[in-house]
Amino acid sequence: MTDQLMLTVPENIAERAREIASSMAQCAEQVLINYLNTFLLPSDVQGELDALHYLLDDALWTITREQMPADIQARAQVLMSKNSHGSINDEEHHELEALVERGDRLMLRKAEAGSVLRQRGFPFSQKDFLPSR
Repeated sequence: MTDQLMLTVPENIAERAREIASSMAQCAEQVLINYLNTFLLPSDVQGELDALHYLLDDALWTITREQMPADIQARAQVLMSKNSHGSINDEEHHELEALVERGDRLMLRKAEAGSVLRQRGFPFSQKDFLPSR
């Protein structure tokens, strides 16, 4: 279901959307819709991120260092390779989509946990996303 909404955007945003659209063989409107969709998280995901603000610092540090299990990463690589070669079947494609979503959620949790730690006054850098040894 779609609903029409008229939106006026500044010229610099419209021009950038047109540039991106041209490089992706899409219309500028679709580029802007895709961009806006990145900010509209499902309520369960938003709830999960909101809950991180109530965790203790140690739990947040653990989340920032969390990694996808090696076997899951390996499976995702196999499926991505099959997808890029056009040899993936429907079942594998659904599996790949689920793994990508799982990875996306992990990255969102890690980023939000890092943001909360930074808000609490902890110095935080890219290396803090790596697993502790």
